[in-house]
Amino acid sequence: MNTELKAYGMIHLAVIAFGFTAILGALIDLPSLTLVWWRVLIAGIGLTYFTNGVSFIKTISSAQLMRIVFIGIIIAIHWVAFFASVKLAGASVTLVCMATTCVFVSMIEPLILKKSFSSLNFGIALLMIPGMALVVQSLESSRIIGVWAGLFSAFLAGIFSSLNKKYIQQFNIWQLSWIEMWSAFITLSIVIGCYIFFIGKIEYWPNHSDWIYLLILGLVCTTIAHSLSLFALRHISAFALNLVINLEPVYGILLAILLLHENKNLSLSFYFGATLIVIAVFIYPSLQKRFSEHVA
Repeated sequence: MNTELKAYGMIHLAVIAFGFTAILGALIDLPSLTLVWWRVLIAGIGLTYFTNGVSFIKTISSAQLMRIVFIGIIIAIHWVAFFASVKLAGASVTLVCMATTCVFVSMIEPLILKKSFSSLNFGIALLMIPGMALVVQSLESSRIIGVWAGLFSAFLAGIFSSLNKKYIQQFNIWQLSWIEMWSAFITLSIVIGCYIFFIGKIEYWPNHSDWIYLLILGLVCTTIAHSLSLFALRHISAFALNLVINLEPVYGILLAILLLHENKNLSLSFYFGATLIVIAVFIYPSLQKRFSEHVA
């Protein structure tokens, strides 16, 4: 199988798992902060198995380690904002907000990777905006704060995916994921500790059903899915990866219809918006090929 085609196949599998993440976030009773704390803890433990221990850290310079730790901190904040959006606005709205990630990537990736600005990438990214507007136009005012949390999460996703693209060739995928997950865990542990010290108690212990959902979230939707996306990032651009990730709203909302029956709250505008997103995703590879041939 062609390596690039294999990479696209892996990212689609990862996106299905990512789409299921919002469903699990809606089902888990924990607040977003402690939910993500458990998620990265479980994922970190799972990744320890794949890295065959932690001795590899000795081979990484302090400067390199700090770069990956920084990415892990961004990932932690991204996930907290993501699940806060799920709690405040619902899984479907959050997933649509995440579709704007490619808009942010189209602006951030050229700066981080020191590449020339691509008008094609930005043009495709702009096609996502009407789709999102159609989906969220009928939201109640009480859910708008959830939209802002979702957009902030998408912005952070644009940053860490571009940074991962910059450093992905320098590290083993499992080792990179391991450092990012444990960095996120330590960051959130400090935040939770400060919250308890200055504000008061926070709900942190899962109930029986939460344990099952957290294990799926931590191992399947995080350990495996995150690593699949990093593998794909070795062979495709951060923008192309995030463009495929824009199918997450489609996969996720289909799952929400099946499992949460959110179709009762969906209007025709949602279906039009989802269609625009899917069209943009599928025309991008063809347009990119033609654009490259024209430039060459």
